[in-house]
Amino acid sequence: MGSEAVMTPKAGGAKDLAAGAASGKPGPLAGRLLYRDQLLLVLDKPAGLAVHPGPSGEASVETYLPALRFGYRETPGLAHRLDRDTSGCLALGRNARALRKLGRLFSEGRVEKTYWALVQGRPEKDQGRIDLPLAKETLGRRWRVRVDPTGQTAVTDYRVLGSGEGRAWLELRPQTGRTHQLRVHLAALGCPILGDALYGQAAASGLHLHARRLVLPLYPEKPAIAVEAPLPPALQPALESCGWTERT
Repeated sequence: MGSEAVMTPKAGGAKDLAAGAASGKPGPLAGRLLYRDQLLLVLDKPAGLAVHPGPSGEASVETYLPALRFGYRETPGLAHRLDRDTSGCLALGRNARALRKLGRLFSEGRVEKTYWALVQGRPEKDQGRIDLPLAKETLGRRWRVRVDPTGQTAVTDYRVLGSGEGRAWLELRPQTGRTHQLRVHLAALGCPILGDALYGQAAASGLHLHARRLVLPLYPEKPAIAVEAPLPPALQPALESCGWTERT
């Protein structure tokens, strides 16, 4: 089977998925499929849905994976992860072979990842590179990530796409994949992401961080697969103040 065209995901978040699952509707994540071929699925993950189940046992992306077999015997698996409150492109391998190939691509840094973020303030330069090592620190039963000279290498490239009302719309291209990397790097730059309760300030509209695009060179003799996730409705009003439009 070759690649297949898929429908634009319907608007809705984690609460809508939970309601759909409770009502007995099959495969609530299937309506958020962005790309599908014999090895790969790419989902538009809604903000508020964790990729792994937490201590409370609430629903996560993994809860819905069995409904995404589409005739295959194996259940697809996560090729990487996104934070609970980050929306956008999430890649899944459809079988063990696919997960091995995708795992190599991600670990070798060959997957091009592009995020959009709305931040408080504006960087001094319109584009640049943030090169700050990161380490996880434990605070009682909780943890967070901090800049630490002895930590793991972490590199993020950024570009200002627009600004307005004391905020900036950034394109982010992480060159490494550390936990909370984008959130900590932008906070260290003096421009925390809007709605980041851990490294900045909470906002009723949530964390303004969106995994916009993935480019995956999965098949050596074919062009790389490029997939984009539409901007969630909850993030659109704030991005519009910085120049975003539906044609962007």
